[in-house]
Amino acid sequence: AVNGVLTNLVLMSNNIGDEGAAALASALRVNGVLTSLDVGFNDLTEEAALGIVRVERQRNKLTSLGLGDCGIGPTGAAEIAEYVSGSAVLKNIDLSPNNLGDEGRKAIHDAVSGREGFELVI
Repeated sequence: AVNGVLTNLVLMSNNIGDEGAAALASALRVNGVLTSLDVGFNDLTEEAALGIVRVERQRNKLTSLGLGDCGIGPTGAAEIAEYVSGSAVLKNIDLSPNNLGDEGRKAIHDAVSGREGFELVI
């Protein structure tokens, strides 16, 4: 059954791992109502976190996304910046304390530049 009610899902620090992240990404494909997701601090690899980002990039429903401590480096940050800049609905993203590097931080900052009320945590 597809969720038609749950709009906010906080799984922070639940040890979901990459397998759990893949299951979430799969579930997001068919979910039209979830608007807030936090999977931070779950021992995810960058690739697992980006799997969620890639699905959400197509779905474009989240207003808030938590990816704290998800192993995201400069390359992943660049991909996330592309998602952020292309999403008119995303209003909040938490990327702390990933190792985004100077280039990754700049890409993210540039992506949210000029977006009034956008909350960026890095």
